Amino acid sequence: MKADAAAYSLRPPRSLETQKPVTMRAALIATMAALAMAGCTPLTRIPYTRAAHIDAQVPGVPHARVWGDDASRWQALFDARQAARPLTVLALSGGGAEGAYGAGFLKGWSETGARPEFSVVTGTSVGALIAPFAFLGPTYDHTLETIFTNGEMENLLRIDGLNGIIGSGVFKSAPLKTLIARYADDAMLDAIAAEHRKGRRLFIVTTNADAQRTVIWNMGGVAASGHPGRLELFRTILAASSAIPGLFAPVMIDVEANGQLFAEMHVDGGVTTNVLAVPEALLLSKLPARGAKKPQLYVIVNGKLAPDFDYVSDTTLSVVARSFWTTVKANTRNTLIATYEFARRNAWEFRATAIDAHREIATTSINFDTEYVRGLFAYGLERGRSGAAWQRVVPSVQAANSP
Repeated sequence: MKADAAAYSLRPPRSLETQKPVTMRAALIATMAALAMAGCTPLTRIPYTRAAHIDAQVPGVPHARVWGDDASRWQALFDARQAARPLTVLALSGGGAEGAYGAGFLKGWSETGARPEFSVVTGTSVGALIAPFAFLGPTYDHTLETIFTNGEMENLLRIDGLNGIIGSGVFKSAPLKTLIARYADDAMLDAIAAEHRKGRRLFIVTTNADAQRTVIWNMGGVAASGHPGRLELFRTILAASSAIPGLFAPVMIDVEANGQLFAEMHVDGGVTTNVLAVPEALLLSKLPARGAKKPQLYVIVNGKLAPDFDYVSDTTLSVVARSFWTTVKANTRNTLIATYEFARRNAWEFRATAIDAHREIATTSINFDTEYVRGLFAYGLERGRSGAAWQRVVPSVQAANSP
């Protein structure tokens, strides 16, 4: 079966090629060319049916994931979590380079001594990259700080040569995979598996582009599976959750249904669910009460919720990129409002934080300039230390440039 180089357990990761990070102007030119020539060299794939996609499972790891709209399985999961221990959920949104805010916030929160041990941690896109460290606790804060402040994130934006023009992603996938592989190792998986066996849960979001559905991956279950390909699968899921369509190639994940092997196409989780506090299947639910202590829900939005004015040039990429991030921001606001209503209806304690509407940030969320990222980390660090950045309602979405 022919599949993408990122396919779980079938292909080795590509080595990191050495070249200077791409300039934004070069990226714009390359992306425009890619959009113009899209469809010239389609990926060769094994076709599969709608029925097959419903039954598909990862070979050897049958409980690796669930659909975000599968109400029955999620109802049972959340009932079990509430019965087992007080439920404390941390949800980390996507946001590209603005993930530095969340990483810094977590470190500052740890320094106050008030950061709880979360029973459930979820992450989407850059939030997915942060989530394993947040799940394992404050001892990993220094590692997160290193990732976001040592300059290696500038390597993420490298044009993928001719493939960046006629392929499915402008930027090379290798730098992101290399970054993930450097930190997601067997020791991390063993630590996550140990916490999973205690009843704690780590979930990562991807978007199945074939099905147009949210997929929620049980990363603790993957880590604890004992499958020989667990590490490669773990890394592949993290890469898939961060694969912004058009900028990075989609990630193929091999699955099986009724004896048929095929590859699903997965892209950035933010396309469907940029912040996962509870799955969409439960957002309208009234859950049965369990225990005396109210569940606690913390949401870290890696970006602004408020609209941000920026003059958009009349080019294909500028319009497409601006529209994509506008859609993600709007969906994040709407999901957060629905999540707040879920918390209110079910008597959960709700707290959320986001970058203040008046703070200047990059308008594309792919500005990985080292000084910019360090500044956001420092800003998040101070906000986490202050204890004053949490809001018990949905943070204000009034635009900083409103009259």
